[in-house]
Amino acid sequence: MTDHDRLFKELITTFFIEFLHLFLPDVAAFVEAGSIEFLDKEIFVDVTSGERLEPDLVAKVRFKGSGAFFVIHVENQSHPQKAFGRRLFRYFSRLHDKFDLPVYPIAILSFSSPRALQPDVYLVEFPNRVVLKFSYEVVQLNRLNWRDFMRTPSPVAAALMAKMQIAPKDRPRVKLECLRLLATLRLDKARLRLISGFVDTYLRLDKREQAEFDAEIDALKIKETEKVMEIVTSWMEEGIKRGKQEGLREGLQEGLQKGLQKGLRKGLRQVQQKERLAYRRGQKEGQAQIYQANVVEILTARFGRVPVAVQRTLKTIEDRRLLRSLLRKAATTPDLKDFDRQMKQK
Repeated sequence: MTDHDRLFKELITTFFIEFLHLFLPDVAAFVEAGSIEFLDKEIFVDVTSGERLEPDLVAKVRFKGSGAFFVIHVENQSHPQKAFGRRLFRYFSRLHDKFDLPVYPIAILSFSSPRALQPDVYLVEFPNRVVLKFSYEVVQLNRLNWRDFMRTPSPVAAALMAKMQIAPKDRPRVKLECLRLLATLRLDKARLRLISGFVDTYLRLDKREQAEFDAEIDALKIKETEKVMEIVTSWMEEGIKRGKQEGLREGLQEGLQKGLQKGLRKGLRQVQQKERLAYRRGQKEGQAQIYQANVVEILTARFGRVPVAVQRTLKTIEDRRLLRSLLRKAATTPDLKDFDRQMKQK
């Protein structure tokens, strides 16, 4: 199950000031960028109901040009909730009381539906008086058009386009545009993986969509393709790694095989994509090495050390179709002897 709150918290924490500049430039204008301090996870308990209240992200910041501080509270909501405004007010009151500082509340609504405009105020009123009018900022992603952000040089835009208003037919195109935008940003590997992983989580493509995505990549210019493929091939590594971890957690060979095959299915698509790029550049030798390395990786995960003789035989095979077949066999063979026998029969 996807931990939506964790994914959004990691993204916004890493790119906090970029998030403000993209969606709340007026707020970013009065924040001293170097003063941002993320506070430890706050947990409040409602003594009447026993409910635990855990704000997603709380940051203490300084007003630009001033010694005064205030608190920014960002709450991601991945599903509709009628009492959301009331819950946000409860967070506000407890944070305001604890830190004795002004609190600026921001809600990120990341659910896919409904698309109707959501409230940005919580009211307590009587026929003769409004006792409370609590207002908060709302970033409702499903009402934003991804096309309006595809040229915005922001890592937050590259990630959150995946959660904006997308027509079903545009899903492969949006995934590609997210990666094209990401490829133009100068980010370290860790931040690059964070955003590309976010995009891959929220834009999982079916077979038809994947074929369209592959065709879109093939249509790119060589320089563009190379940058995008650096990101795409990282999904192959992550897919295989995730598959191994899932299988190991189950502690059973059957679980390991299922986990590996899940990673393998994803990994195979990325190998094929990298293969096309290598073919364009005339790197046939590199194609074979990619397959050989991944066969060894899968065999190692399943059986431990792979005998040198098996690796030596594998390195003599350069036929791409045969190597692709061996990649599948590596995930399904019952033991190394059976794999070695099948490899030599080919």
